[in-house]
Amino acid sequence: MSWRVLFAILIIAAGASAWGGFRLGDWLVAHTPESPVIPEYPELDGEQILGADGRPFFAQAPQPLVNGRQAVPEPPEPLDWKIEPDVVDRILSNPLISVATTRITLDEAIQIAGRQSGGSAQLDGLADLSGLGLFGGRTNANGQPLQPIDGGPIPPPPDIGISPEVQQAAGDWQAALARDLEACKSEGFFARPSCAWNARNKYCGPNNAWGRAPNCPAKN
Repeated sequence: MSWRVLFAILIIAAGASAWGGFRLGDWLVAHTPESPVIPEYPELDGEQILGADGRPFFAQAPQPLVNGRQAVPEPPEPLDWKIEPDVVDRILSNPLISVATTRITLDEAIQIAGRQSGGSAQLDGLADLSGLGLFGGRTNANGQPLQPIDGGPIPPPPDIGISPEVQQAAGDWQAALARDLEACKSEGFFARPSCAWNARNKYCGPNNAWGRAPNCPAKN
C-alpha cells in the first residue's frame, strides 16, 4: 500500500471523527437536564416571598435593644381583649346617659318649650339646679335660679416700678430739652454745638425721638 492511500485514509478518519464530535456535542447540549436559575441577589428578585399571614415578607434590620444588644426586636405578645357583655347595659343604666339618649315626642318638646317660656316655674331632671345651693336661693320671675354675674372689684393697675417724679420728668422732657437748648445759646461760639448735641443726646436718645420731635432732628 502506497503512502498516498495511507495519507488519504488518515485525512478521512480525522474528518469523520471531527464531524462525529460536533454531532455528539450538539446532542449532549440538546439533552442536558435544565438547572434552576439562581439569582445573584435574592432580595432584589421580582418574586415576593409571602409570610405566614399571606403578606409580603420583608427582612427587618437589626436594631439596638433596651438591654444593649443589637438584634431584631421580638414582636409584642398579642393582647387577648374582649368587650364584656354587660358593659353596654351598665352604660345605658347610667341616668345621665339615659337622659341624653332618650328620644322625646313633639308634645314633650312643646311642653319643655312652654316651661322655658314661663309656662311652669319648676324644672325637672338635670335642668333643676335649685337644690345645689349655687346662687344663694335667688330666683327670677319664673322661679328659676339666677346665675350671679358679679365679677368682683376691679384690680388696681400693676406697679411698673416708676416713681411719679420719673413719670412727670418723662412727660416734660421736651420742655426740659428746650430749656437746655436755650441755655446753650449763652455758651461761646465753639462750645455751643457741643452743648446742643449733648442736650439732644440726653433727651432724644432715651425717648426714641430722633426725627419725631421738633428739637430732635433725624440722624443722617
